[in-house]
Amino acid sequence: MFLNKLSRQSQYLTVAILFGLFTGYTNHPTADTAASIVSEIFINLLKLVSLPIIFLSIVSTASGMESVEEIKSIGKKVIKYTLFTTLVAATFALIIFVTIDPVRSVVSNAAPVELEAGSLPGYVHYLINVIPSNILQPFTDNSVIGVLFLAMLLSFAILSLPQEKRKLLNSFFSGLYAAIMKITTWIVQLMPFAIWAFVTLFIKDLRSGMEMKSIALYLSCVVLANIFQAVVVLPTLLKAKKISPIKTAWGMMPALSLAFFSKSSSAALPMAMKCAEERVNVSRKVASFSLPLCTTINMNACAAFILTTVLFVSMSNGITYTPAELVFWIFVATIAAVGNAGVPMGCYFISSAFLAAMNVPLNILGVILPFYAMIDMLESAINVWSDSCVTTIVQKEIDQEETATVSASEQPAENLA
Repeated sequence: MFLNKLSRQSQYLTVAILFGLFTGYTNHPTADTAASIVSEIFINLLKLVSLPIIFLSIVSTASGMESVEEIKSIGKKVIKYTLFTTLVAATFALIIFVTIDPVRSVVSNAAPVELEAGSLPGYVHYLINVIPSNILQPFTDNSVIGVLFLAMLLSFAILSLPQEKRKLLNSFFSGLYAAIMKITTWIVQLMPFAIWAFVTLFIKDLRSGMEMKSIALYLSCVVLANIFQAVVVLPTLLKAKKISPIKTAWGMMPALSLAFFSKSSSAALPMAMKCAEERVNVSRKVASFSLPLCTTINMNACAAFILTTVLFVSMSNGITYTPAELVFWIFVATIAAVGNAGVPMGCYFISSAFLAAMNVPLNILGVILPFYAMIDMLESAINVWSDSCVTTIVQKEIDQEETATVSASEQPAENLA
């Protein structure tokens, strides 16, 4: 049933791409106009759900955690390594992006514009504007950073409430998030029409001088960032903790394979817990706490994809960034990845939400979509691999702490003897 549905969706998308290539190369004014209308409608629908997705994904995730005071031993370790690995993934993604430079652009190094006497410096004024004067302002102003600020502020406030109220709010925001995602699934039903429009307009852009080489360079940035995280960063972290990366990868292979083919880290969670307990010798207590939490918030590959995609599409449409702004996107991508759901195409929708909120045309994002199927498979497997690494490291540290505690309790007895 699922495979048949997936096959139909693939057929629809294939037909849409081929039809878009045909109408794009025929260069008919009516087709170009129709494509512009369809793409604008689809972009408006994405804008409708973009900011709510960003806001509710973060708040519903954070409100489901334990309170700040109760996050002790295991929870602190999981969150520490989750944030660290996600931040590293986003950082190396930016380094690879700047090195390859798929847009072939120059990062702005211009001096700040001279301001009138008494006016605030540009960045100070920008930071002040990030803090909204009312709850609705970030949504009405399409301020992505303002929405992130509001989401984090509300998340910390919810974590400080009593458990009963925290559960009530978690249920409320999770329900709203589920409703928004249901609307998003309806919008996805229009994807073939949107793909036709995007491809048609993309061919029009190619006729105007846009290079296909930049798309290939962009894809290489995403793949290299993901592979570097999986093959270099995470194994190095395991070796630093004196854990064998090869044994861990072999033990988690069934879960990694399931994540790859299902394109969902959430779908692979039961298998990941089974592999961790039976093949990697992780205790049930650690596996049942760490892996579900990691599946919710540990999205290394998503951070790399979000940062690379948002920068590539926005810069391809003429937006420039200073070095400080590029570094700032590392933290934005990390926060967005932590709040992202472990579902198929989750990173793609978060990226489109950012771009739509920034009023960036999404034609290039539509062209990326056919390639995203393979990228999503790779990302899901890497996310589960990162979950596995974090969990085994947490287990190692807990074992070391327990050994140290036992040794300390035996020491007085030895001295007494």
